[in-house]
Amino acid sequence: MSELTLNVIRLGLLALLWAFVFSVVGALRADLWGTRVMTRPGGRRDTRPVRPARARRRGPSHLTVVAGSLRGTTVPLQESGLLIGRNPECSLVLTDDFASGRHLRIVPGPDGEWYAEDLGSTNGTFVDNRRITEPTRLGEGTQIRVGQTVLELQR
Repeated sequence: MSELTLNVIRLGLLALLWAFVFSVVGALRADLWGTRVMTRPGGRRDTRPVRPARARRRGPSHLTVVAGSLRGTTVPLQESGLLIGRNPECSLVLTDDFASGRHLRIVPGPDGEWYAEDLGSTNGTFVDNRRITEPTRLGEGTQIRVGQTVLELQR
């Protein structure tokens, strides 16, 4: 091979190496600090009907950590929903290494039930031992696994 060909191959490999390094740094940054959420002016508004608070009292009223490092921790379910992950901005801040910064959101649905939505986490969210990819309805006693932490909806 000519010297020019070897130099082109070396530069190509160097460029690939730097692309790999930047992608790893970007993934680490997103996992540590979460994704940046931007709202557009005049954006889409939430059109779900607002239900009175007493309509929710029949179902689960709080979320309890039943397994993991935060076992015994209880968080009340709120009409605005719960954000679960490792970021300090979350309603329930997990110390689980397998949880993403913004891992899971639990929100009330228009039918009065609660729904779990995975926020594009790396290791996934499991509801009753099934990995979820879309908003999934939750009932009382439903177990949600985020990494090594198990959460349960209770009255």
